Amino acid sequence: MIQPKALQKGDTVGLVALACKVDFDLIKPAIEVIENIWGLNVVLGTSLKSKYHQFAGTDEIRANDFQLMLDDPNIKAIISARGGYGSSRLLDKIDFTNFIQNPKWVTGFSDITAVLCHIHTLGIESIHATMLKLFMQDGGEFALETLRKTLFGESLSYNIPAHSLNRKGITKGQLVGGNLAILTHIIGSKSDVDTAGKILFLEDVGEYLYSIDRMMIQLKRAGKLQSLAGLIVGHFSDLEDNEVQFGKNANEIIQEAVAEYNFPVCYGFPVGHEPENWALPCGREVSLSVEENGVWLSDKI
Repeated sequence: MIQPKALQKGDTVGLVALACKVDFDLIKPAIEVIENIWGLNVVLGTSLKSKYHQFAGTDEIRANDFQLMLDDPNIKAIISARGGYGSSRLLDKIDFTNFIQNPKWVTGFSDITAVLCHIHTLGIESIHATMLKLFMQDGGEFALETLRKTLFGESLSYNIPAHSLNRKGITKGQLVGGNLAILTHIIGSKSDVDTAGKILFLEDVGEYLYSIDRMMIQLKRAGKLQSLAGLIVGHFSDLEDNEVQFGKNANEIIQEAVAEYNFPVCYGFPVGHEPENWALPCGREVSLSVEENGVWLSDKI
């Protein structure tokens, strides 16, 4: 797996909205952070100020933004403004030839999971992390710092407390994953990721509990769970239930789906639709230790 070059102060990064439309005023503070604190130059995509129904401009506008930034050798990373829906509509419109020859960091999460997974199939690392719209949210300071550190080539080393549902074990493998709904959405497409021998991480927001169950069953039936090296369960936020209750919470649904397997599983990892959304480099070889007194995730193998 190819790791794009670490950023250095003075480098240029591209800012783009690949999915839903953005209130440009809300991302101005993020631009100031990137320029004045991180010491980078920015190129603003047309999509940041474009609107087409719920999207950040038409598919053509968003795809053209992404293509230009992938092809421009002066742009060293591409940072997503927000998710929502729409990035998978662009993937078959993009020519990744120049990107494969000159890889650069692409960052985002939520709907951008489709893009990160597609990049994974090309053999290049990307970064699942907070986005421009969320740079300044209360409680997200550490998450923002983890994005900066990953972009600038610093090692990853995380530790979280133990969870009552954890399944202990020590493992290693490439990190893959992201939003559960998107991971099921791309099954069977050119962006579909082979999860065998890898450490999968999952998160989601705003879904019904029965839908979480349905998607986990889909992953299982598609063979995405049986050969995992490990599983990281992140935030499952703002979930809903029917009048006749489903009877299990998200963690319990996932626990049931992987009960027959033996790989280590940790719950409550800070990744997903909460301020604590720590950066995870997709495609990076990492070690995962799920122990009695806590969980450790590191790329120092």
